[in-house]
Amino acid sequence: MTEIGVKAGDPRIVGAQGRPAVRALVVDDSGFFRRRVCEILNDGPDIEVVGSACNGLEAVEQTARLHPDVITMDIEMPVLDGISAVRRIMALHPTPVLMLSSLTYEGARATLDALDAGALDFLPKRLEDIARNREDANRVLRARVHALGCRRPWVRAAASAPVSAPAPVRTRHAVRAARRPQVVVIGTSTGGPAALQRLLPTLREGYPFPLLLIQHMPASFTGPFAERLDQLCTIRVKEAEDGEPVLPGTAYLAPGGRQMLAERRTGGVRLRITDSRPEVTYRPSVDVCFASAARAWPGGVLAIVLTGMGADGREGARLLKAGGSQIWVQDEPSCVVYGMPQAVVGAGLADWILPLDEIGLGLARQF
Repeated sequence: MTEIGVKAGDPRIVGAQGRPAVRALVVDDSGFFRRRVCEILNDGPDIEVVGSACNGLEAVEQTARLHPDVITMDIEMPVLDGISAVRRIMALHPTPVLMLSSLTYEGARATLDALDAGALDFLPKRLEDIARNREDANRVLRARVHALGCRRPWVRAAASAPVSAPAPVRTRHAVRAARRPQVVVIGTSTGGPAALQRLLPTLREGYPFPLLLIQHMPASFTGPFAERLDQLCTIRVKEAEDGEPVLPGTAYLAPGGRQMLAERRTGGVRLRITDSRPEVTYRPSVDVCFASAARAWPGGVLAIVLTGMGADGREGARLLKAGGSQIWVQDEPSCVVYGMPQAVVGAGLADWILPLDEIGLGLARQF
C-alpha cells in the first residue's frame, strides 16, 4: 500500500508578490566576486543581500550580527578559511551555508570537508560551469540560495495547515521490502553527500546486494567522494567504470557529468557509462539510472529517493513502480530540501516515507 504524506503550507512561500525575501550573506576574499554574487542574488525578487565579508572571521562576526537566512561561502580566504568559518558558524549560530568552490580534485576534497563541517550544499565558483549560458547559471545560483534560505526549523514547525491525506509513515522499527530485491538504487542531490555518509556506514561487510548511487555532482567531485565513502564504510564504494560487472556488497557511484546505466548481458548485469543527451538536465540523472534498473532487474529494485531539489527520480520511479519494484523516500523533516522526495510522494509512487536513519535501519536489518 502506498503511504502518502502532504506537505503543510510554508507560511513564507506564498508567491513572489507576498513572500518575505531570503536574507543572504556573501563571503569571498575577492571584491570582484563578492560584488558579482551580490548583484546576481539581489536581481531576484525573493533574495536580499544583507551583508558581505572578505574572510572567514568576518563571516562569523557578520553572521552573529545580521542573522542571515543563508550564507554563500568561499573556501580559500585569509585570516580564517571557509571550512573553519563553517565550523564556527555551526557551533555558534547554525545557518545554512552554500559553498562556492573550484572544480579541481583538491577543490573537491576541500568542499567535502566543508560539507562535513556543516555546509549544506555547493556550487562551482565558475558559475558558467553549471549552465549553458550566464542567465541560466544566475538562476541556478538564486534558486539554490533561496531553497537553502527557506530551510528554517521554526518555520517548518509553524506550518500547521490541515492535511487531507494520511501522515507520512514513521515507524520505530525497520521496514521490510514487499519482496526481496536484487539491487538497491539510491538517488539524491542537495544534502545528499551528508545523507549518504550517514546511511551507507550502517551496511556491514558481506551485504548481499549491489547498490547504485546517483548523486548530482560535477565530474571532478565524484572520484574524491567515492574515496571518502569507501573510507567510512565496511562495504566497498567506488566510482563506477564502464563495462564493469555489478557485484553484491559494492556501491557504485555514478561519475559526474555522465550517465550510469545498468544493462543485463550474458553472465549478469554490467554498468554502462555514457555521455548524456543534450536534453537531459542532470548528469548523472536519477531518472536515467532508475529507468535502466527497471529494465535490468524487472520488479527486483528497491529504489530510494533522498534529499534534493527538483523532481529527478519521479519518472524513473514511475517505471520501476509499474514493473513491481518498491520505492522508499526520505521524509521532509530529515531532508535538506524536500523537492525530489516530494515529487515522488506527490505522484503517488512512494511505498514508504521514512526519516533518514530509519532508511538506514531498514537497509541494514531486512537483508
